[in-house]
Amino acid sequence: MSELPLQGLRVLDLSRLLPGPYATLVLADLGADVVKVEDPSGGDYLRWMPPMAGEQSGWFHALNRNKRSLALDLRRPEGPATLLRLAARFDVVVESFRPGVMARLGVGYEALSAVNPGLVLCSISGYGQEGPYRDRAGHDIDYVALAGVLAVNGPPERPVPLGVQVADVAGGSWPAVAGILAALLGRSATGKGAWVDVAMAEGALAMMALQQGAADAEGRALRRGGEQLNGGSACYAVYRAKDGGFVALGALEPKFFRAFCDAVGRPELGEAQFDGGGAGPRAEVEAIFASRTREEWGAFAALHDVCVMPVLTGDEPRRDPQFVHRGSFVEVPTPWEGRAMPGLASPVRIRGVAAPLRPAPRIGADSEEVLAESGFDPAEVAALRGSGALG
Repeated sequence: MSELPLQGLRVLDLSRLLPGPYATLVLADLGADVVKVEDPSGGDYLRWMPPMAGEQSGWFHALNRNKRSLALDLRRPEGPATLLRLAARFDVVVESFRPGVMARLGVGYEALSAVNPGLVLCSISGYGQEGPYRDRAGHDIDYVALAGVLAVNGPPERPVPLGVQVADVAGGSWPAVAGILAALLGRSATGKGAWVDVAMAEGALAMMALQQGAADAEGRALRRGGEQLNGGSACYAVYRAKDGGFVALGALEPKFFRAFCDAVGRPELGEAQFDGGGAGPRAEVEAIFASRTREEWGAFAALHDVCVMPVLTGDEPRRDPQFVHRGSFVEVPTPWEGRAMPGLASPVRIRGVAAPLRPAPRIGADSEEVLAESGFDPAEVAALRGSGALG
């Protein structure tokens, strides 16, 4: 394959912050032409959220490479009409407004479908396009709270916030990518587009499928710090090493736990993996991990097939030989910031094809180019700029 798989796909991205922009980042890295449609008065809020990396936020640069920017004010009369005219030549629209906002602006699914029956609209919201919570404000921590994810995270005495935005990315961005691609596949057979409705709370809830299945099988509620995969089992837990660092043991299958116990010279512990209601030989395993430094456990992991890995911190993942070999961290040349901006490569890899590395755009940098591509002549562009609708 010589071309990126989404080459030729055109996406209008009206979303802001994290879930939508990460979804469209994945699409852009796979070859889609993604145009950010931003309010001329400030654009994506993420542009201005510290820490700054020069003119714009480091967060913004991390999520918006390989995209173009069109500054269009949808609150002015000319804005919605311009967006509809653009949508006639695009394949996908992604938005993350509260439910109902697109329709009130005159650019909801019915209006978009009328000008382009094959268009796919993907709406990402906290609680979905319908239901009693649809109009509520929220952020990642609220969505994982509702889904029960927060309740099973942390020590038994209290739940603690997750270290990354699980609902935003795993519950929002990735379902959006999957839904968009599924709708496009359906369109290839029917010619008809679709409205993809992504609820981040629902996406977070989907991550509970395995745990909920285990609890249901035993007729009980989920337990924080007491489940097999959240710290309740000695064979699947985080341990402190001799030097104060931490090491993760993921020897869930009996063959891996037995192999670990054999490798550390304690074969008798392998038979006790699920003793104590599934807790296993916790004290003994804690003592074993406390006998070596984190670095020594790293060397041990390289020698034995036992599901052991040091817990890396800070910049350590950036220097790890596995990620270095895979090119997991990228540097994006960004002349308008006077430096290369660091980023993370999308984890969807197509062997033999390299993702582009074009810098995140300045707000409105591509407005005239995008409009011209959709048939707007210079006089129309000038009129939009004169009306204030075009930034």
